[in-house]
Amino acid sequence: MPHQADWKEKFEMEKRNLTKLLPDAIIHHIGSTSVKGLAAKPIIDIMIEVPRLESIDDRTEEFSQLDFVGKGENGIPNRRYFYKGEGNERAVHLHIFPYGIDHVIRHIAFRDYLRVHEWEAHQYGELKSRLAKKFPHDMEGYIQGKDHFVKDLEKKALDWHKKNKREGNEDS
Repeated sequence: MPHQADWKEKFEMEKRNLTKLLPDAIIHHIGSTSVKGLAAKPIIDIMIEVPRLESIDDRTEEFSQLDFVGKGENGIPNRRYFYKGEGNERAVHLHIFPYGIDHVIRHIAFRDYLRVHEWEAHQYGELKSRLAKKFPHDMEGYIQGKDHFVKDLEKKALDWHKKNKREGNEDS
């Protein structure tokens, strides 16, 4: 769907609740809902960096009280994954990693690159919209359809991120 102004507000609400639970964490809004103007599935992706991933394993009940369902690593080493909402009511994906690992850098670089490079964000949104129409009930087809574009974009984003970091423009 087209970008919705309330996605940022939804992220901020979740961030407030998660900050109470994890006061030493760094909480990021990532994914397509974090890029103004980008079409997206209406699911807020949140990435959290924590000092020790093991501390998350001891807090499953606390996440459950916030309506999050824990799925462990869920296919990605050094991650804890949670979601909120079932089926078509899925509202939030929560990805928790140790501070600064490659997965964190990759997500931040991709998000920031799309925020700065509006034309490429527009192209990505157009591709996602075409694929959503082509594969309305085939998530694997949708993912495969954007795989090459995303990998190329991710490489550009990581190169751009490294260059900006070297030049001291981390907030670009």
